[in-house]
Amino acid sequence: MKKEVLSAVNFLVDLLRSSNNTSLSEEQLLKFRKHAYECLWQHYQNHWFPESPQKGSGYRCIRINGKMDPLIARAGELVGLAASALRALFPSELTMWVDPSEVAYRIGENGSICNLYVQICTNTSSKSPAEVKRIQENSPQIDN
Repeated sequence: MKKEVLSAVNFLVDLLRSSNNTSLSEEQLLKFRKHAYECLWQHYQNHWFPESPQKGSGYRCIRINGKMDPLIARAGELVGLAASALRALFPSELTMWVDPSEVAYRIGENGSICNLYVQICTNTSSKSPAEVKRIQENSPQIDN
């Protein structure tokens, strides 16, 4: 779960960092990263099923649209950011699925779903060489 949550949180921080409206300092971004990680980790503790990754996917979905996702709003509050101020820094529509072995996101209601993180299985015999290469190229390097 550590790599999946870290991948999701790093993506959120990157979105905040690249926002045209951002007035957040690097220190605030690092604090947000820490609190977002803790909020997601705690929220997902009893809803993480590696043997059945799609089970509980809706519970682990992060949704920012007309309103701010409550977990992300909580992380912002812990840094001293109002939910409305934080909401203005994210895309108007963002959905992220944090599942065992995979983290994906979509910007916009009709946008493409993109992978942020895909755990590479040690048994790749059922995958074509092209598919294994695509998975490796799209998987971020995460420091422990």
